[in-house]
Amino acid sequence: MKLVYNVSDKPKFSQTLIFGFQQMIAIMAATLLVPMIVSGYGLDADPAAALFGAGVGTLIYILFTQKKSPVFLGSSFTFLGAYAASIGMNYGYWGVIIGVAFAGLVYVVIAIIIKAIGSGWVNKLMPNVIIGPIVALIGLSLSSTATSWIMGNGGNTAYGEGYNWASIIVGLLTFFVIVLASTKGTKNMKLIPFIIGVGAGYIIALIMTVVGQFANIESMQIMDFKPFVDTFTPFSIKSIVDYPKFFFLKALETKGQYPLDAAAIGNIAMIYVPIGIVELAQHIADHKNLSSIIEKDLITDPGLDKTLLGDGLGSIAGSFFGGAANTTYGESIGCVAITGNASIVSIITAACGCIVLSFFSPFVCVINSIPKCVMGGACIAMYGFIAVSGLQMIQRVDLNKSENLFVVASILVCGIGGLYFGFGHNGITKGALLEITSLAAALIVGLITNLIVNIGKTPEVPEAPEKPKVTSKPKVNEAPSDSTKEAFNAKPFNGGKSKKKKKSKR
Repeated sequence: MKLVYNVSDKPKFSQTLIFGFQQMIAIMAATLLVPMIVSGYGLDADPAAALFGAGVGTLIYILFTQKKSPVFLGSSFTFLGAYAASIGMNYGYWGVIIGVAFAGLVYVVIAIIIKAIGSGWVNKLMPNVIIGPIVALIGLSLSSTATSWIMGNGGNTAYGEGYNWASIIVGLLTFFVIVLASTKGTKNMKLIPFIIGVGAGYIIALIMTVVGQFANIESMQIMDFKPFVDTFTPFSIKSIVDYPKFFFLKALETKGQYPLDAAAIGNIAMIYVPIGIVELAQHIADHKNLSSIIEKDLITDPGLDKTLLGDGLGSIAGSFFGGAANTTYGESIGCVAITGNASIVSIITAACGCIVLSFFSPFVCVINSIPKCVMGGACIAMYGFIAVSGLQMIQRVDLNKSENLFVVASILVCGIGGLYFGFGHNGITKGALLEITSLAAALIVGLITNLIVNIGKTPEVPEAPEKPKVTSKPKVNEAPSDSTKEAFNAKPFNGGKSKKKKKSKR
């Protein structure tokens, strides 16, 4: 696609601040939501600390990828089942930190292997017929989150969750404003459609909530003011500046409350290591998708080994500081695609902004107060662009061949249908102890299907064109043959002067 700013471009300082803030808005809701869910499992995970960890993790990733891959790392939802399992086994804070470290080390080991043998196998193992539907699934699998946030405000209202027309109106208006800013706005507006859209949605939600309170209409009160109450009452210096409650500090405070022996560490490894393998598929898909957007193959340059190292170590940093492992964010990729801004400086600014603003209480308060329906409206665009990117990859596949059709069909149906592989039983969540997500399960089924349909096939090697042979020069009065013309760079061979010019003086 045509980019307004390429990866190495450096916009003006004022523009960079705005672009960085837009990336922060894109990743903020989901990044802050994960630690909230972890807190529900029984551990105290601070959203501000997760924001700090996401910023640090992103900077680590950018360092290892040599500033060539413009994507933000945010809190990963894939680890939620593992968090619940390790917390349920009473492994506490250290259990989460050690577990994510195991998953991150999976990336490191695979990166070392790829460094030794190369990454050429990736294109052979995951051609467009597989990676296209997987990328589409990433967007489609997230679509239910966007719509549920729009329809019920994600349950983040003062009066509970449910089907709410006021929430739907605000969410859709947010989306429409983003569309208008991106397609009909000025040049500068087209670069910041999410800031404009989310800002407009926030104002509409605020007005609607105030009107609902005065008119005593509960369904209109879609904004929750609890974050402001918690931050500013009672008012103190912490209402302005406060350090994040880092996860590792909480782990240190436990002082043996959660004892870990060799057997416990082995159990933690068994829970978290498979998650690292599952995340590998999404890592490759995300980077293939981003490669198609910026028109540079990130699997080759900076290389899959470097992106894996950056992602793995960035994930460990996220857990260490915020209690939530990091991963490359589809929301960030969607933001790059929609705005056409792939400047790595914008990503660095967003990462630094997250680190700095995690200490600024009012900012965290405002972000926490954004209604989920507003973010849901923004996610329609972001998740939709991810899905469309995958469909564009599928367009390059010849679906008239039944072999390709079976592969694409198996991935889409298994992924959208929600097929997953569960092993063991978790007494806390009442679900599987180890769960292979529907995205990973769809990938496994697709890989096996692709292997089956191609058994016994040998790659078609096109025959080299036969070189023209020049046996003799054409006679003077004979027209040169086509092969002779090609042999002489397609220039007609005269064989001397033409007969007309060679007439005798007699």
